[in-house]
Amino acid sequence: MGLSNIEIAQAAQLEPITAIAGGLGIPEDSLEPYGRHKAKVSLRYLDSIADRPRGKLVLVTAVSPTPAGEGKTTTTVGLGDALTRIGERAMVCLREPALGPVFGMKGGAAGGGYAQIVPMEDINLHFTGDFSAIAVATNLLAALIDNHVHQGNALGIDVRRITWRRVLDVNDRALRDVVVGLGGPGNGYPRESGFDIVVASEVMAVFCLATGIADLKERLGDIVIGYTRDRTPVLARDLQAHGAMTAILRDALAPNLVQTLEHTPAFVHGGPFANIAHGCNSAIATQSALRLADFVVTEAGFGADLGAEKFVDILCRSSGLRPSAAVIVATVRAMKYHGGIDVADLPTENVAALERGTVNLVRHLTTVRETWGLPAVVAINHRVEDTDAEVSALVAAVERAGAKAVVARHFAEGGAGAEELAHEVVRLAQEPVELRFTYPDDATLWEKMRTIAKRIYGASDITASTAVRAQIRRLQDEGYGSYPVCVAKTQYSFSTDPRLRGAPSGHDVDIREVRLAAGAKFVVMICGDIMTMPGLPAAPAANTIDVDDEGRIVGLF
Repeated sequence: MGLSNIEIAQAAQLEPITAIAGGLGIPEDSLEPYGRHKAKVSLRYLDSIADRPRGKLVLVTAVSPTPAGEGKTTTTVGLGDALTRIGERAMVCLREPALGPVFGMKGGAAGGGYAQIVPMEDINLHFTGDFSAIAVATNLLAALIDNHVHQGNALGIDVRRITWRRVLDVNDRALRDVVVGLGGPGNGYPRESGFDIVVASEVMAVFCLATGIADLKERLGDIVIGYTRDRTPVLARDLQAHGAMTAILRDALAPNLVQTLEHTPAFVHGGPFANIAHGCNSAIATQSALRLADFVVTEAGFGADLGAEKFVDILCRSSGLRPSAAVIVATVRAMKYHGGIDVADLPTENVAALERGTVNLVRHLTTVRETWGLPAVVAINHRVEDTDAEVSALVAAVERAGAKAVVARHFAEGGAGAEELAHEVVRLAQEPVELRFTYPDDATLWEKMRTIAKRIYGASDITASTAVRAQIRRLQDEGYGSYPVCVAKTQYSFSTDPRLRGAPSGHDVDIREVRLAAGAKFVVMICGDIMTMPGLPAAPAANTIDVDDEGRIVGLF
């Protein structure tokens, strides 16, 4: 049996973070070190390089996720290392792992095998404290709301219409719906509320979309926390909360610099979920990396229907970022799963099932190339049990769709296993790209959601209850119709039913709930049974995580 991810990471010889920064031209006095192998890069320094020419941005996305895992982060890291190996000045930009998935279903999220960012255990557990700061800022606002009501409610907040929720960076289904203020007059006014996971919070989205301290403060002030009895929105700035929230987040806003196993520099910063929020690392990190490197590889969470759609329609709209090429990660196992094979049978060769499942990949490929106009290559993330017949069938399916597939072995071989992929990415990135959005800015919120459902999900239409339709109309009338739509739905299917694999078509997408994220400047459409506070699985990954007698963390995977 080979080494585990954490054993590979702990055996690595890391460069001092000052050396990694020095290779990018970042002076030592612009770093705030967190030990020897991670540091924040000062915003003042990053502002000083804002006029430099920008490198080329490569977006890594994937097929619809499966229980087998596709290795999108692993591919992002492997491609960054491969670009460095072929002589390009490259950087990687990734989201920070959330403790919920680390202790829940997913385990570690720093890549895998010989394509990892390190120090792996630090990145997966607390890192530089950014998520704690986001949680404190969110919960401070919640405390200020309840305190304002308790102290006389000068703003006339209707306690029945407070929409702001507290957050926690651990999956805890018991906190999805709670009652606060119990215990008598000294504890405030009782009301129903709830908790979301940190990565689903509006503050996380604001943090990752902000362009700097001033923009962060402005966006935090724009947050709508609830309404008065006459439905007038109440903002965080009305409570004079946004200044203190910005103070809490000031240091966190500086991007975190780390390295890969092969010493390629990486910014790891921010981490909104793509099945709930917009699923991209911070705009500050990506914009800064583009001025420090010739190629920047970043990922968008889950499949192209979720993370990549939000990358294009939310992040690119607000930040001006424009990818030069896209990589769609697929695996033989994923195609067999989407072809109807149970997880237990995936190691067995089944070309027929694989060919059935490629409809999922082809739809994502069509979206990336035809809807958004991005040149794309399919990266087949190779596993040892993949057979030649299965790989050949997958390559052929991609070729029939008019694209190229490259077999990448970065998990086992590091950057050397992805050099062919790197050469293809460089080739694709040479031509100018005119990015197209999924929908126009001036479409109504309802039409934006309908366009996403039809063009990206293959749906026939969208549905909603009378109350939800009224809420969407009200947001439209209140001036939020120009905002993009952020869809919260299951990541496992183009539909809202996680059991529908492949490329289902003709289904309806039901909008269960609508949330305004005025600070992030998008409207969240919650569809199907998706939860903004996930629960733990029957066998949580936390059960395997431990510390040995020498103080080393073990069990992360």
